[in-house]
Amino acid sequence: MKYRFTLLNSFSVLLAIIMLMGITLPTKAQTKINVKGVVKDATGNVLPGATVNIQGTSQSTTTDVNGAFKIEVAEGSTLKISFVSMVAKTIVVTKNTTTLSIVLEDSNKQLNEVVVVGYGTQKRSDVTGAVVSVPKARLSQLPVTNVLQALEGAVAGVNITTTSSVPGAQPSSIVRGQNSINAGTGPYIVVDGIPLSKSGGSLNDINPNDIASMEVLKDASAVAIYGTNGSNGVILITTKRGNGGKPVIRYNAYAGVENIAHMLEPRDPAAYIQKYADYMSQTGQKQTSPVPNYTELPNYTAGKTIDWVKEVTQTGVIQDHNLSISGGSPDTKYYVSGDYLKQKGVVKGYQYNRVSIRSNLDINVTNFLTVGMSSYFANNNYDGGRANLLNATAMSPYGNEYNADGTYTIYPMAPEQLYVNPLLGLTTDQINRSVNLNGNGYAEVKFGGVLKGLKYRLNAGYTYLPTRVDSYSGRLANTPLGSASAASSETNTYTIENLLYYNRDFGKHHLDFTGLYSAQRRRYFTSTAAATGFVNDELSFNNLGAGATQTASSYSDRYALNSQMGRVNYSYAGKYLVTVTARRDGSSVFGANTTKYGVFPSAALGWNIDQESFLKNSKIVNSLKLRGSYGKTGNEAISVYQTITLDGTVRSPFNGVSTIGVQANNLGNANLHWETTTGANVGVDFALLGSRISGSVDAYNTRTSGLLLQRSLPLITGYSKVWDNIGKVANKGLEVNLNTRNIDGKNFRWESNIVYALNRNKIVSLYGDGKDDLGNRWFIGKPIGVIYDYKMTGVWQTGEDASKQDPGAKPGDLKFADTNGDGKITADDRVIQGQTTPKWTGGITNTFHYKQFNLSIFIQTAQGMMRNNADLNYADESGRRNTPAEIGYWTPTNNNNSFQSLAYTNTRGYGYPRDASYTRIKDVTFSYVVGQNLLDKLHLNGLTFYASGRNLHTFTKWIGWDPENSYSTRGSGDWTNNYPVTRTFVFGANISLK
Repeated sequence: MKYRFTLLNSFSVLLAIIMLMGITLPTKAQTKINVKGVVKDATGNVLPGATVNIQGTSQSTTTDVNGAFKIEVAEGSTLKISFVSMVAKTIVVTKNTTTLSIVLEDSNKQLNEVVVVGYGTQKRSDVTGAVVSVPKARLSQLPVTNVLQALEGAVAGVNITTTSSVPGAQPSSIVRGQNSINAGTGPYIVVDGIPLSKSGGSLNDINPNDIASMEVLKDASAVAIYGTNGSNGVILITTKRGNGGKPVIRYNAYAGVENIAHMLEPRDPAAYIQKYADYMSQTGQKQTSPVPNYTELPNYTAGKTIDWVKEVTQTGVIQDHNLSISGGSPDTKYYVSGDYLKQKGVVKGYQYNRVSIRSNLDINVTNFLTVGMSSYFANNNYDGGRANLLNATAMSPYGNEYNADGTYTIYPMAPEQLYVNPLLGLTTDQINRSVNLNGNGYAEVKFGGVLKGLKYRLNAGYTYLPTRVDSYSGRLANTPLGSASAASSETNTYTIENLLYYNRDFGKHHLDFTGLYSAQRRRYFTSTAAATGFVNDELSFNNLGAGATQTASSYSDRYALNSQMGRVNYSYAGKYLVTVTARRDGSSVFGANTTKYGVFPSAALGWNIDQESFLKNSKIVNSLKLRGSYGKTGNEAISVYQTITLDGTVRSPFNGVSTIGVQANNLGNANLHWETTTGANVGVDFALLGSRISGSVDAYNTRTSGLLLQRSLPLITGYSKVWDNIGKVANKGLEVNLNTRNIDGKNFRWESNIVYALNRNKIVSLYGDGKDDLGNRWFIGKPIGVIYDYKMTGVWQTGEDASKQDPGAKPGDLKFADTNGDGKITADDRVIQGQTTPKWTGGITNTFHYKQFNLSIFIQTAQGMMRNNADLNYADESGRRNTPAEIGYWTPTNNNNSFQSLAYTNTRGYGYPRDASYTRIKDVTFSYVVGQNLLDKLHLNGLTFYASGRNLHTFTKWIGWDPENSYSTRGSGDWTNNYPVTRTFVFGANISLK
């Protein structure tokens, strides 16, 4: 009810302002003039990508590869021609202004473009926080289904990891290290000013073709404006808006193929037979058959083999089609787009379809009132049963794929029942779909007279996200009684924001104020019905009542956040900059015994040194800015109701009757409050030698206290864990972003972009007693994620005496170091061997331009990380399954010192940690921009053809599918979604119609 009053009051204020100010009369129509021209630099080189804007409007165009442009302009209007690192020029259009030749001079300021910051925009030269813009070249011509995939390795301090290559899967992301242990650590995502995070949606719902710009806010000054949501960084996404003028129709499309980037092939038939013989010999068993199971023998005798990996994989296909229309009048501008993405995975059954529609509209109702809206619809489809790649690698090449009647054999290696046919999943019925229906509206009022510079804006957003997940597994899938379930959910999210802006110049003084009062609400509901025991498989999940046993469940929760914020930006003569921000948040997730509100302040200083007299005319330093910030942010990233003690239901027999009872479920903590991150950042932005070299360097140090940590409890209490605010974590690091124009000739240009990020993460304290938590592998003074294990030094060889150090060890067993020097191998010999996150990451993009041809090569690297490699540990399964050909094993004759014998049993639970560092040729794109002369003949406004390859090659010591993916083997991960990294090749075209 309070939320409704907030919304009504906001609209009432807006309507009152409009009524008091009155409505302006429409202006007289003006003569339109077609203006064309060429933009060059002082040396005569053309400037592709220069912006030609009609001042006072959003109507603009850009120059083509030949520096040429065309634009329709009203007589008397002013054209502004600008280019990065150049001094902008303005020209008043008269009836004689039809052909222009524009020469732009190098600017002494490189940082004058406008960037998006929280709740507004700023000139780059005025930004005091650590804000980085994502290169726009990475937002197009890349075959990605999620825009985060385009950021991987391309933005310093943002660690994007493609933990799953399943079609439609979303990468994980961390900004400036892990600030929390148990609570969420992903950045807060805002699209067109309205939060996407916590709405139930994901970046899969945002079509990359619709994105105009992306900014990442990293330090406390930049993110404090988002308060309790800012401690893990903020990603701001701005979608494309319409420009005035006649409609511009654009069609962008690509299509291509995918294959597995690195194949971890199982052993071929001969090697499989040899492995079994070695296994029987090493385990002292008498071998009576060349194969482990009797059903394999007929195929072995007949020489009939099967390539199981080939059976479950296929050539993947991906295609994307995007059509957009933008345009409008000086007072009404629109952008409408539709997108269709279809991806067939490299493992059979995996697929992803997305249909999305976006509509952005801006209307100047009067000279003081602007209204607009942004809406989109996205339908995500992950339907279909799926094959199992991991099972395929385990199958014997002499196994049986089909029964005599053509159905899949359930146990291809019968009587072995540990592994089922990897194709069984294709016989199941699976419906997995989600819809995101989002509508955002705004109204903006500009004041005049004595209130000049004052602006009020109302933002309102609504998101409706229903999902449906239905499944049926029947007799063909090894479910003899049949099992069905039908689950649905819906999430409703509301956001209302009242914003007040004041922006004025007083001589050399500039003042910019932003004030906010906002409210967010979210309600979630889900229900599930399930049944087992069907007489046949005909009805699938369409009649759960036909099952002999039915179950049902449902769940609902609510979330609310109220916020107030104020920010002041002040600058003097463009030299000295000050930013002060404070935000107050109240969240419903926190406890009754503590205030639900927290205040998150920050302050930042900036100094544009290049504006000082001693550097103003420098031919070496074009721009130079020092900045520093300090502030506090929060993290509420736990689910609702964790402060409340809850009981769950349980069904138990009582006097022969099934009755409902309750049991302990969640132990609440009414004292819970947000995590608090305090951070300092110092940075420098620079441009040198005519802006041939530019970039930024940032160093930061943050500390998070009051960690939302799940501490363990004795089970005798009835609860195993409880959330508490305990512990501290620290992060410090260095980030470098460097842009260079290596060669800048008339026909040939070579540009480079280099990013480097170093992060050092450590746990400062845990439970207040100074002790480590061995069970969770948490160690004070060490990173949150570490490898704590025995240190392998080799393999025990024939003739070596292991009796003193490791009694019971025999030749072929793994040899471990006696790290504590007590003469024997015990659990106390485990040591920290490395961390699971990279010590440093980097990327380099080289872009070459020759006339109308462009070549971009991006190489990514992540170094200094370790991971447990489950592919090296098949232990007692070695005699029962096939194993990867790339992984060897010890025999008395080969004396292998890297891999254990087939008889080795991993009783110590050794995780096989290995170096997971890698360097990857991430993507290469070759494009051709059709020249203006041919475009005129084709009656086109623009045409670009391109070919792009992604994940082309990985340099690594890792043995396995890929060092980045998080899939794993039985006992430590998901058997079903073992899906390798894919290599993609696409061909595409971007077409703009006149």
